[in-house]
Amino acid sequence: MARIFIISNRVAIPMAGANPGGLEVVLKATLKNHPCVWLGWSGEVNADPQVATLKKGKNTYIVTDLPPEDFDEYYNGFANRVLWPIFHYRLDLAEFSRRDLSGYLRVNDRFADELVKVLAPDDIVWVHDYHLIPLAKALRARGLQNRIGFFLHIPLPPPEILTAMPNHETLIPSLGSYDLVGFQTDGDAANFARYLAKELGTPSHISHRVSGGARSMRIGTFPVGIETRDFTRLAGRAVKTKFVQQVLKSIPGALMIGVDRLDYSKGIPNRLEAYERFLIAHPQWHDKITYLQITPKSRSQIKEYSDIEQAVNSISGRINGAFSDAAWAPVRYVNRPYSRTALAGLYRAARVGLVTPMRDGMNLVAKEYVASQDPEDPGVLILSRFAGAADEMRAALLVNPYDPDAVGAAIARAMAMPLGERKSRHAELYATLLDNDIGTWGDRFLKVLGPGPSGEVQALSDFIAEAS
Repeated sequence: MARIFIISNRVAIPMAGANPGGLEVVLKATLKNHPCVWLGWSGEVNADPQVATLKKGKNTYIVTDLPPEDFDEYYNGFANRVLWPIFHYRLDLAEFSRRDLSGYLRVNDRFADELVKVLAPDDIVWVHDYHLIPLAKALRARGLQNRIGFFLHIPLPPPEILTAMPNHETLIPSLGSYDLVGFQTDGDAANFARYLAKELGTPSHISHRVSGGARSMRIGTFPVGIETRDFTRLAGRAVKTKFVQQVLKSIPGALMIGVDRLDYSKGIPNRLEAYERFLIAHPQWHDKITYLQITPKSRSQIKEYSDIEQAVNSISGRINGAFSDAAWAPVRYVNRPYSRTALAGLYRAARVGLVTPMRDGMNLVAKEYVASQDPEDPGVLILSRFAGAADEMRAALLVNPYDPDAVGAAIARAMAMPLGERKSRHAELYATLLDNDIGTWGDRFLKVLGPGPSGEVQALSDFIAEAS
């Protein structure tokens, strides 16, 4: 039986009592339904890097350490100082160096070398995210002809932004070495097609598979979902836990919640400023709403992340200083992670879910918030129009995160929204989640990646792959 090789920057080895990460949740059904081998970085930095293989049930996990220079150049350098900001439309934050690009390519080559040792001809390879864009090209250079798919979990900007990246003409066309390149939204897929048309002269509109050659690269849209019904049941139990009840008893009035990594793409300072505008414009809601922002720190060694931390601390302190009284603080800002169960309970208890990234590939917090709600008394989702989830979740209150007055007005509208409207919006959003449950997401991608024609994706002839 063909195995599914999952390749990602980090590997999530199942551990008793550990909270599953985002990619682990997304791939849960694939790992359950197929014999899989998951290969990637162990998370350890070691001058003498080791490779370890572990068996968990029918699945195998292969993890490799990174030497310090690879961690600095591949991970902290090119992946997070070049690709992350540029793919999130932040050219102003990109810090390119050829040394970091060399490290990025070197780690992709190392992963390819490890794969060559264990791949059988009929195995299928599924590569995840921006850390490993050139991996298929490295595998093809080693003679592998396996089916190889790629899924980008973050946004892909238009060619006007991509072409500002040094060496884009080498890196982005290397995606042509994959058999299937998947994106979160139609807009991301269209941006890729536009890039190829502009840089390689391919058709600007791709409607069907183009025949010819032994292999072709196809483009598909596969929006990531969640385990909708399971998350609803989890939230229903979690809201009754001691922790959630303690939080609710400690605040006056309604709860508004935001949950994000500490990252400049999430728009937390803009969101706080919008809340401040709301408090200024609507004094009748003072003492009647508390905004809980849960923001675990990430990539703290990168300057832009320490800068955003200082900005969020400053604005939240300013708001509390201006509006607090002895019995009420309008903002609770927490820099620590919580379990999936705790978050599910808090989501269900929250009258408003505030999800306003400046740019996001999908944003599963928005979907989890909707799934957690009591359908008889649901809360209201305020969602950035620049989150990938906005393509599906049109019944949310869609806002421009760059406009604090508009976001503040949306908070006021959500707080005053009558029950009937809340229920009808929630019912529409929940039905959308059920239509795209994560339980079938992996198999949909793998079915398209497998041999044979499919009408589910757009396609390009194989000369594109050769151009890379």
